[in-house]
Amino acid sequence: MRVGGPADEVITAETSDDLVRHASRLWAEDEPWMLLGGGSNTVVSDDGFPGTVLLVRNTGIEVVESDATPAGRVRLRVQAGHDWDQLVEACVERGWSGIEALSGVPGRAGAAPVQNIGAYGQELSDVLHSITFLDFASDEVRRIPAAELALGYRTSAIKEGLAGVVLSIDLLLWANEDRNNPMSGPVAYGQLADALGVTVGDRVSIRELRRTVLRLRASKGMVLDADDHDTWSSGSFFTNPIVTEHFARSLPLDAPKFPVPGAEPAPAVTSLEDLAAGAPLRIPDAAPERMIKLSAAWLIERSGISRGYRLPGSGAAVSSKHTLAITNRGASSAADVAELARFIVQRVQQEFGVVLAPEPNLYGLEA
Repeated sequence: MRVGGPADEVITAETSDDLVRHASRLWAEDEPWMLLGGGSNTVVSDDGFPGTVLLVRNTGIEVVESDATPAGRVRLRVQAGHDWDQLVEACVERGWSGIEALSGVPGRAGAAPVQNIGAYGQELSDVLHSITFLDFASDEVRRIPAAELALGYRTSAIKEGLAGVVLSIDLLLWANEDRNNPMSGPVAYGQLADALGVTVGDRVSIRELRRTVLRLRASKGMVLDADDHDTWSSGSFFTNPIVTEHFARSLPLDAPKFPVPGAEPAPAVTSLEDLAAGAPLRIPDAAPERMIKLSAAWLIERSGISRGYRLPGSGAAVSSKHTLAITNRGASSAADVAELARFIVQRVQQEFGVVLAPEPNLYGLEA
């Protein structure tokens, strides 16, 4: 976003060993420090960071040979500091599918499992096999299977308090036999399918899908361009809120609502056949309530905040391409960004009773 003040000190880790050594020392010193990948999802106050910033810059991609790898799949080990989009580009060129819809996502590979990055119908959780993790509870490096990371919508066990440092990630992708015309996974997002001229569930050229995703992201200001202030942002500033189905019914009928996969409510009654088979009598009140994901962009727009909106005298503004992005128009401070974010949260809460949560990591700021 090109806002925020300096750190007291910056250290760069070029290898995994460097990362372990520096992180262990900083942790032992018990002084303020920040682990930073690409910085695209981080907003720091104008006062800066009163401590040491450790930059994650270990890079590299290798194929992990294992008898346990399923047929037709390829397992990759990617170092935490590897640029994410360069990883996607390399996989697409080799015909390995599973992350092509995540083209153009900024940042480093090690940050991907922290909030389970996702876009255009794909999420990291679809392909993540495991991570190599420096665990500060044990002060040891260990491999953690993806199933133990509690990956959810923009969250994980790491984001929720599992302390440590991601050193590398293992991905389990699909290997295309046809290297000349490798195909993508099934297209899972309506807007992407429309842009490709296909229907949801179809497969297309993996290379064409990447090109289309990059065009879509660029049209929303989500691909960095130094000459375009709409791209001077941290991407989507707010996550799409998840509410109960009961609450969702109180919103206008045209509000976008998407059922969240997970525990489904049990049937209200138990059939005689189920009872005869020994099933317990179901109590309707005990059934979990279905959860619904809302569109933060829709809520923002319907609360009276349009694209390009700016508070008087502020250097920050809502993107002219996408209402989910808060942008630096060239002279913004971090305080300007936080002030606009708080105003948006307030407007949406007043209008719909929904409290938006910021997606970026904020240091020394409240939104």
